[in-house]
Amino acid sequence: VQLQASGGGLVQAGGSLRLSCAASGMMYSVNSMGWYRQAPGKQRELVAVIYRGGTMNLVDPVKGRFTIYRDNTKNTVYLQMGSLKPEDTAVYYCNVQTSIGNEFWGSGTQVTVSS
Repeated sequence: VQLQASGGGLVQAGGSLRLSCAASGMMYSVNSMGWYRQAPGKQRELVAVIYRGGTMNLVDPVKGRFTIYRDNTKNTVYLQMGSLKPEDTAVYYCNVQTSIGNEFWGSGTQVTVSS
């Protein structure tokens, strides 16, 4: 599976961004698609995930502000981010996990939220 992420950038606090991640290859085996982020000096952490059947999970810090959704016709997962805060600043990584236990990462896209 190959992943191409885009949509990061610089935004003021309170603003919005949408991240996109287009996937290709072996999509029949994909179990989940999601987004992680890594802030400077911190470990990579889960932000949101959407499973094959459509179930979604978002971590508490982003609930009510972020939405994850998937366009199966384009094999693309999106992270719509709103009411952004400076603490959302991080490199965001797309992640795919397959039903046979493989895991793939996108190259990361920088999101910077200014106060």
